[in-house]
Amino acid sequence: MIAIADYGAGNMASVGKALAFLGENPVITGDPDEIKKADKVIVPGVGAFEDAMKKLNNLGLVKTLREYAASGRPIFGICLGLQLFFESSEESQENVEGLGLLPGKLVKFPEKKGFKIPHMGWNSLHIKEGSKLFAGIPDESYVYFVHSYYLQAKNEEDVAATSEYIVPFHAAVESGNIFATQFHPEKSGEVGLSILKNFLNL
Repeated sequence: MIAIADYGAGNMASVGKALAFLGENPVITGDPDEIKKADKVIVPGVGAFEDAMKKLNNLGLVKTLREYAASGRPIFGICLGLQLFFESSEESQENVEGLGLLPGKLVKFPEKKGFKIPHMGWNSLHIKEGSKLFAGIPDESYVYFVHSYYLQAKNEEDVAATSEYIVPFHAAVESGNIFATQFHPEKSGEVGLSILKNFLNL
């Protein structure tokens, strides 16, 4: 069973539709017990880091997701989900801690003339050789981003793909059973569906 963690941060339905297109019948749920039973978990989301962590806490999902990741079963964060997998974000005014599944932080894009923030649109990826998530996907493939904060992963070996907008940034991570993308695979056409399929086939 594939569980999509629903903590009121939006984007659950579009991920669910993409998985249904691939032949899956995912369960969209905020129930910790349902998530604990899943074979794989996807944590999507759009919105603010601090609000999202508060919602996860209120639902009892912080402990659940940390324990799930520690169990060795595959877990996949998308957009805000990727950000929540890390330790902290400059977006949080109260220094709210993330899930801390991987070491690193989120930093706001610097202002630059001619560039709009948030970064919104299609950008190419530089993919690390040997990535399970990007198996069979050509380097420099284009995917769809919407974000104002970018990842600085602490461990370079966790980075599965990079991209560039104003500055170079970490666009995807892969460490053991933990996977995450800053971009939206469910909105990235055939490339995105291939990424989701790679995750489902783990």
